[in-house]
Amino acid sequence: MTDRPHTLAVEGVTVGYDERVVVHDMTLEVAPGKVTAIVGANGCGKSTLLRAMARLLRPRNGRVLLDGTPIDAMPSKEVATVLGLLPQSPVCPEGIAVADLVGRGRYPHQGWFRRWTAQDDAVVEQALVATDILDLADWPVDELSGGQRQRVWIAMALAQQTDVLLLDEPTTFLDVAHQVDVLDLLCDLNRDRGTTIVMVLHDLNLAARYADHLVALTDGRLYAQGAPGEVVTEQMVRDVFGMAARVVPDPVSGTPLVLPIGRHRTAPPAQPAADTEHAAVPPADLPVAQPVA
Repeated sequence: MTDRPHTLAVEGVTVGYDERVVVHDMTLEVAPGKVTAIVGANGCGKSTLLRAMARLLRPRNGRVLLDGTPIDAMPSKEVATVLGLLPQSPVCPEGIAVADLVGRGRYPHQGWFRRWTAQDDAVVEQALVATDILDLADWPVDELSGGQRQRVWIAMALAQQTDVLLLDEPTTFLDVAHQVDVLDLLCDLNRDRGTTIVMVLHDLNLAARYADHLVALTDGRLYAQGAPGEVVTEQMVRDVFGMAARVVPDPVSGTPLVLPIGRHRTAPPAQPAADTEHAAVPPADLPVAQPVA
């Protein structure tokens, strides 16, 4: 980790697939050394923006800057030692073992004259321990559950030891307990090493709880960015997700908590306080319910 966090910025980026434009004239700067979450409805351009930031998609207009340099002009290996990516649906070689896949995160650190070392072994083991999959080190990845595979990919990203880490839906396939574990792990990585984290999340409440900086997209355009308490409002939820909701303080973290309002299971309007003086009294011929002994 460098003493000074690397910077990552998007300037006037327009990007898409074939004839379809997905992200329109996007400009934003990632908060260095912080955790940033990108949120928005399905199809709004979250993953496409992340792919452009990782140099997997070339913008039609605009540019992505890493430390002020256009990322397209930088050697691939130099980029890979600074910026790591966990895509949404990664594919691994058939039959590869967990430890071998995690070890591939060390490839950017190899060179013509540098071979695998004990330090590489130690880094891989640390990544396996951090993601709680050390006991799966010798297992074939294709025999694991979806949640276990996701933790293997996160371990590989950790083993790469980059100063900037981009993750597209890192909690996919995980139950709620493991979602929290993974997000806690990423926050530990940010606090202990100063790693800049940028992640796409679907769960707005988890994004608001774990992110220092929130980026909200709608229809491929920037709707708002800033601290979660500034960005997550009832109006934002309505505009970005097309959903009525109440936003209240999270009793655990104090961050915004979104409570959706659907057509069912909503509380009835509050009733006027009971008039005890004129409260109804059961007729004498009806039994009064007695407490169970």
